[in-house]
Amino acid sequence: MTWRDLPAGAGECLETLETGGYAAYPVGGCVRDLLLGRAPGDVDICTSAHPSEVMALFPRAVPTGLRHGTVTVPTDEGNVEITTFRREEGYADFRHPDEVNFDVGLREDLSRRDFTVNAMALDREGTVIDFFGGGEDLKRGVIRCVGDPDVRFSEDALRMLRAARFAAQLGFVIEKDTAAALPRNARLVERVSKERIKAELEKTLLSPRPQGVGLMVEAGLLDHLYAFPRHVDLSGLERVPSEQKTRWREFCRLTGFPIAALPVERALRRAVEHPEAAVIPTLALRPGELMAFGLEGPQISAAQKRLACHVLEHPEDNVKEKLKRLLWNGTAE
Repeated sequence: MTWRDLPAGAGECLETLETGGYAAYPVGGCVRDLLLGRAPGDVDICTSAHPSEVMALFPRAVPTGLRHGTVTVPTDEGNVEITTFRREEGYADFRHPDEVNFDVGLREDLSRRDFTVNAMALDREGTVIDFFGGGEDLKRGVIRCVGDPDVRFSEDALRMLRAARFAAQLGFVIEKDTAAALPRNARLVERVSKERIKAELEKTLLSPRPQGVGLMVEAGLLDHLYAFPRHVDLSGLERVPSEQKTRWREFCRLTGFPIAALPVERALRRAVEHPEAAVIPTLALRPGELMAFGLEGPQISAAQKRLACHVLEHPEDNVKEKLKRLLWNGTAE
């Protein structure tokens, strides 16, 4: 496992930084994915080069986060984020550092990261640089904070949602001290934007283990959005297709969660609040046939809605003769 296993554009960025006289390492999720035998997605690079020096090396670079030391370099395989080794201090908003200093090396830079499995780097020869036991946690299938979990979560409350999401995506368990810190710090999630909450919740719902959202619910991470039932069985999420509208609809059905509590696109909100709308076009009894029965205008729409609601619960009843009987008997509720 070496830099050659990364997308070509990321490898070129690393070569450019080293040729310029700077230390540079792929870090975080791409290293984790390589160790898991997966093709890395986004590649993050950390370096001793300061942001201005990175900008000078890459003419097409975009200063996406200069204050925090981050520059984005577009490549043919996608964007590569290059961030200067940094030390962070103060987190008044429980999301972002108040002060960033570029006076540290690789070890201290890795020490500020969220979880051990995301706090590893890779050198040119393929040696994994792992100061905090991330490789062992990968083998054990454990999500564990780097250092004190209360500190990590107070620095960035989004990390609590990410812990649940990584556990669901990777099939890992959350280490006991890290798990115990979730309910203690749950109130801090109020400081996270609803857009970011929606993104983490959706990634978890679309993971191979969507019932992992139950950890978010049980730890109280979503309490500021909705008063969830004390006990809710989310095992049914795994039995519905891994599709955005379907998984959201089932989550809301099982918990009563109001989709409008989060900023979602209109089509998704409609799919969740009016699931029968997707069934109407599939009904075995067509609008022309309803018209032939003497129904018209609003009556046809009302009949379709009643039949669709019934078919949602009893898909086996979507047969023309059965729908006719339901319609005339008034039982398509």
